[in-house]
Amino acid sequence: MQYKILIVEDEEIIRLGLQDNFELENYIVETACDGEEAIVKADSFEPHLVLLDLMIPKKSGFEVCRVIRKKHPGTFIIMLTAKTEETSKVAGLEMGADDYVTKPFSILELLARVKAFLRRAETSEKKEVAVTSQDSIDFADIHLDFKKYEATKGGEPLEMSAREFQILKYFWMHRGEVVLREDLLQEIWGYTPDNMPSTRTIDNHIVNLRKKLEDDQANPKIILSIRGAGYKFDA
Repeated sequence: MQYKILIVEDEEIIRLGLQDNFELENYIVETACDGEEAIVKADSFEPHLVLLDLMIPKKSGFEVCRVIRKKHPGTFIIMLTAKTEETSKVAGLEMGADDYVTKPFSILELLARVKAFLRRAETSEKKEVAVTSQDSIDFADIHLDFKKYEATKGGEPLEMSAREFQILKYFWMHRGEVVLREDLLQEIWGYTPDNMPSTRTIDNHIVNLRKKLEDDQANPKIILSIRGAGYKFDA
């Protein structure tokens, strides 16, 4: 399968450099230099993955992320940001980004991460088909449709990222079990034990999921924290 990638970057040298490198890896690539163009290209090009710079003109990366996530819930979004503040990374995840990369970054590392990301997503789909034929699940007052990337709570729609659907699918497949943060980084993000990042990424996603799923996120009943280990899905 030949994957499509949309690169949103206002700095021409970086944008063209990324395009050249990803095309050399046999990806189909489109580019955009501002937020408005990015939204139009996302509609017409329908990429599998978006590399989205945070600081772009016309519409910010945050706004573009929010719009793409709402209109194209199955599209994966990796934010590129020069900011190292934790708040910017958390804000990006809250807007629906699946992951983030901080500038300056190694192009080889970025290529490896995208490749692992898409390969793991494809492998995960095959595993899910083998383990369970369910396209949708219901628990509490929540309905999740993994085929359509649609979610509701109490009949009201929930905006969720493709990454969040993957996490919940993995939790559902391992419900009642303790899931380690490292398990999620390997199975969902595609990292290996020798290049494992901080598990804070996992915790940020869990915080966002609790905001959407739990009636009282301060006292979660669905995604439980297991001290010193990880999480348990109690549905």
